[in-house]
Amino acid sequence: MANTNESVGAGSLLLAFVAGAVTGAAVALLFAPASGEDTRELLGQAARDGRERAAEAARQGRERLAREKENLTSAFERGRETYQSTREKERES
Repeated sequence: MANTNESVGAGSLLLAFVAGAVTGAAVALLFAPASGEDTRELLGQAARDGRERAAEAARQGRERLAREKENLTSAFERGRETYQSTREKERES
């Protein structure tokens, strides 16, 4: 059985990162008001961080999908080979 941490989809992970970035930016604005220029810089940095995290989450999701596809293909091939082998043995009997 898959670990629950590993079963989180890439979309959910991406959404969590984006939500965290937005929440962090909002809390920072509420508790540490700054000048307009400082606020724009803070929001820009938060957006860049969010994009980087989202890109990393997407990359990890694609890698996991590729691994799972490979595992599924391999399992399907082994099952087909076993079925054909068993069928041939039954014909010979």
